[in-house]
Amino acid sequence: MSTENLPQSPDQPPRKPRVAVVFGGRSSEHGISMVTAGAVLRAIDRTKYDVLPIGITREGRWVLTADEPERMAITDRRTPDVEDLTDSGEGGVVLPVDPANREVVYSEPGSVPKALGEIDVVFPVLHGPYGEDGTLQGLLELSGVPYVGSGVLASAVGQDKEYMKRVFTSFGLKVGPYVVIRPREWEQDESAARKKIIDLAGDHGWPLFVKPARAGSSIGITKVEDLSGLDEAIAEARRHDPKILVEAALRGREIECGVLEFEDGPRASVPAEIPPPDTHAYYDFEAKYIDSTPGIVPAPLTDEQTAEVQQLAVDAFEAASCEGLVRADFFLTEDGEFVINEINTMPGFTPISMYPQMWQASGISYPDLVDRLIQAALRRSTGLR
Repeated sequence: MSTENLPQSPDQPPRKPRVAVVFGGRSSEHGISMVTAGAVLRAIDRTKYDVLPIGITREGRWVLTADEPERMAITDRRTPDVEDLTDSGEGGVVLPVDPANREVVYSEPGSVPKALGEIDVVFPVLHGPYGEDGTLQGLLELSGVPYVGSGVLASAVGQDKEYMKRVFTSFGLKVGPYVVIRPREWEQDESAARKKIIDLAGDHGWPLFVKPARAGSSIGITKVEDLSGLDEAIAEARRHDPKILVEAALRGREIECGVLEFEDGPRASVPAEIPPPDTHAYYDFEAKYIDSTPGIVPAPLTDEQTAEVQQLAVDAFEAASCEGLVRADFFLTEDGEFVINEINTMPGFTPISMYPQMWQASGISYPDLVDRLIQAALRRSTGLR
């Protein structure tokens, strides 16, 4: 459904499409989702769209929030919280569950539910589990509401680093050495699970990166230099996800590339390079979001390397059946080979984030990028496609 084809009454002027920007959520990336939402809310053309900001609290309650993007910023090295933008401690927003009805309802205990009107598209700027992982996408599919970004399968694959790597390998994309420790393995035999990790270090050397398998924004990741730091790193990763992934370090340059879905298919942006941060052991959460370590856009690559990584980024987008947008992250190893590290189906989306910066360098401004994503979602139907 395009902007021009929204249903109208003959006696009414054309209605602007209504965009519900959904943010916050139950994951450890709640605050970063808020920062992303603030940037998106500032960028949406209010002459073209009506906007409904909907926050999800850390406990999972859907609430109406103030449309005040200036309050959705990192302040004094602290990320914002949905609870700071809502007046009601009990009321909640309910999405429709009938595909024939897109009306959102606000309800408070002891009060008559209030209809908030129909929504035409959801822009889910959620990161991590319970939002970026296919769960919210499944709810929107059941509701028959179009949304920005990938569908259920691609979102789930993009969130789970193990199955992401398995999909990439099956499509011939090169991934680095890794092992996975599932919850049952750790609970039944910690020694055997630890040995898997130590064997990885024996084969590929230290350091290792110990990660939550289904988290993002570099939260819960530890760079482990030797055996003495392993148990603490495992505990930190498991604090965010009972399933962990351990990767061997790859020596090389970190290269990122954005993919955006156009009407004729996905296209890649100019790539960017993430230089090693001066004050951090690696490109961790604080380097990304608190200290805002700058990337190099475009990356200083040869024309051949640029073309290769752009094609690999599109290949990764297609391999996981992605839609809308993806940021694909690679290592360019010392022997000149691109190894894919991961994709992010809802990458950081502030103006200083790498995804918008790469498209800015490719000729698409931040507001135009937001508009293109909304229009792509309006064109796409829900259901099997």
